[in-house]
Amino acid sequence: MMDHAHDLEAVHEATDRLLNEAGKWDNAALAEPSRLPGWSRGHVLAHLSRNADALGNVLRGLPMYASSETRDADIETGAARPLAEQLADFEASAGRFAAVADEPADWSRTVTLRNGVTDSASRVPFRRLIELEIHHVDLDTGYELEDLPAEFTEREIVFLTDRFSGHPAVPATTVTAEDGRTWTTGGGSDGPAVSVRGTAADLLGWLAGRRDGSALTVTGGALPALPPL
Repeated sequence: MMDHAHDLEAVHEATDRLLNEAGKWDNAALAEPSRLPGWSRGHVLAHLSRNADALGNVLRGLPMYASSETRDADIETGAARPLAEQLADFEASAGRFAAVADEPADWSRTVTLRNGVTDSASRVPFRRLIELEIHHVDLDTGYELEDLPAEFTEREIVFLTDRFSGHPAVPATTVTAEDGRTWTTGGGSDGPAVSVRGTAADLLGWLAGRRDGSALTVTGGALPALPPL
């Protein structure tokens, strides 16, 4: 079982880290492009605020979002707000998520996320941590994959290699970090087995769709093209 209390503390730290950085911006910086196609930094912050509320819904047993259309519209509307309003919303939504997570609950229960995906409630705090850490990098303000906490990077590599395990479009792939840690993924296609090696940050970047994998060493075939997350 996941250690949800540990992850909630990590969520708190990641929230503060992002708030401290974003508090130094101005409205012009908020409107600049992020690394996500078509999204400004304002879009990313609006998404993070609504994601906090959405994961609070999940813990309450409610639908994560009213609909995909509502989710997208809320992000688009929220993106254009001035910085002070964005930061107030981000902090308030983080507080609401924390309050829900502090309620007595059975953390072993199964919860439902978007598109019918189910998971243990104990993993929801880590899912929130993923959103905060990866999207902090997406903001393109100097916080890079290499700056992520080492524990988070390793756990996210495990999470993503598990996600792609058995995927019909991904050949059997061995993923190896420079320090010798190894994971396996894919195996659902008839392609040749592939070995991929690199730094933990570069491996995570490739698995999370944030880097093209050109810094990785690949043997046994071409670098697998991974499905979008």
